[in-house]
Amino acid sequence: MDESGGSGQPRSGNDEPTQHAAPTTPAADPTRGEGERDEPTTGPAEDTTPVEETPTPPTPPSTSSSTDAEAKRQDAATDNHTAGDTTGTTDGVQDHPTPNTPTPHDQDPAHDHRTLAHSGTTKGRPPQRQRDPGGGLLMGRPFGVPVYVAPSWFLVAALITWVFGGQLDRVLPELGAARYLVSLFFAVAFYASVLVHELAHTVAALRFKLPVRRIQLQFFGGVSEIEKEAETPGREFVLAFVGPLLSLVLAGLFYVALQPVEPGTVPGVLLAGLMISNLIVAAFNLLPGLPLDGGRMLRAVVWKITGKPMSGTIAAAWVGRALAVSVLIGLPLLTQSGVLGSNAEDNVGMDTVMDALLAAILAAIIWTGAGNSLRMARLREHLPELRARNLTRRAVPVETDTPLSEALRRANEAGARALVVVDTDGEPLSLVREAAIVGVPEHRRPWVAVSGLAQDLTDGMRVSAELAGEDLLDALRATPATEYLVVEDTGEIYGVLSAADVERAFVKAMARPS
Repeated sequence: MDESGGSGQPRSGNDEPTQHAAPTTPAADPTRGEGERDEPTTGPAEDTTPVEETPTPPTPPSTSSSTDAEAKRQDAATDNHTAGDTTGTTDGVQDHPTPNTPTPHDQDPAHDHRTLAHSGTTKGRPPQRQRDPGGGLLMGRPFGVPVYVAPSWFLVAALITWVFGGQLDRVLPELGAARYLVSLFFAVAFYASVLVHELAHTVAALRFKLPVRRIQLQFFGGVSEIEKEAETPGREFVLAFVGPLLSLVLAGLFYVALQPVEPGTVPGVLLAGLMISNLIVAAFNLLPGLPLDGGRMLRAVVWKITGKPMSGTIAAAWVGRALAVSVLIGLPLLTQSGVLGSNAEDNVGMDTVMDALLAAILAAIIWTGAGNSLRMARLREHLPELRARNLTRRAVPVETDTPLSEALRRANEAGARALVVVDTDGEPLSLVREAAIVGVPEHRRPWVAVSGLAQDLTDGMRVSAELAGEDLLDALRATPATEYLVVEDTGEIYGVLSAADVERAFVKAMARPS
């Protein structure tokens, strides 16, 4: 990290150019290439009035772990990203664009010498304030983590009720229409087991001080969205293993409860069905490929052996893709051959189509989750390089009644690209918006005070020069704005950070190889 600059409190009440905390070289414009530069000038920009939009700060990664066959990315995110870590049972990991390594604004020889008056604004999407993650019907907050039931759950509950009801009709024909009530109870009890699986991930994450955004029950299982990645391969292994372990424990409990129950009764059928379903959930999630829990366990093992989390992710992701192909081809063949329990001659017609469709959905979920895991790993590899200090624009302080033309003259002389409005004691009050500067015609600039173009500073608009990676993105997303005041730990002004610069650096990194 570049530690230079930012040593002095800005002066005020003086017509001389004020020295800023940042180095003397103007800040680089991330959009300009090598050798493209404009000479400093005090001339104003063209008379244009752009529409000001606040870029959305990129979302930190999240690692998702979904409980049974579910490997889907779950989000909100991004916002841009995942941001966002989401971790869950079939562990679909959310991905977000990979941040680039911003060049320190005082070291790049190709830095742009454009002045503030000639700087344009970068348009982006309006930012979204952090809010309840949502994702369906809120069922409760165990351990302080919101649990949602997605609308797709009602579809799968109806499907389970119909299928299990048909099986009950063959085993307990005397139930009649009541069999569908029993089947609905089974569907709810099964997803309660899935919730226990996800809560195991959640409790382990909270034990490791990893924040959990939400738990969501959905079509193919559940997802626990964990916002940070485990710091060690041992914790990664434990975090992934506890889900299938709890499913195995539940299967054992249902087996024990089944022993004193008479076979061929409603309790016996329900307990047997719950035992088998939990065994299937555990076995499926132990398959060694991302985004499943077994894939995350494999990743942890390779990470431990090589010392490189990226190597573990690559290995587990490619095993996951191989697993997706195996499910796509193998599941219909197994069903057709009668290996899964039904007669081969019965597996024709619509049943064959349904089996193929189910296999395709599962394979797509696993393949997509594995690809998402690779992209997320690249994001995490580069995210720490996104530093507030490296992206901060040089700024000069001006008093509230300073004419815009005079403020621009001082900025041009200092090679700065931002203005900070201060009081008579030099304390920052507001930031002059870049879009507002460009919107003022040249002939009016001597008559317009900078205070009329400024946005008042709030606590959230003051960020530390030491912020980097997820901490930086979290700070920007918590208080959406076009510009932020960057300060040293001592409280001294370092410069101004543009949300557009952060977003640009974040998005450009998508093309950067690992």
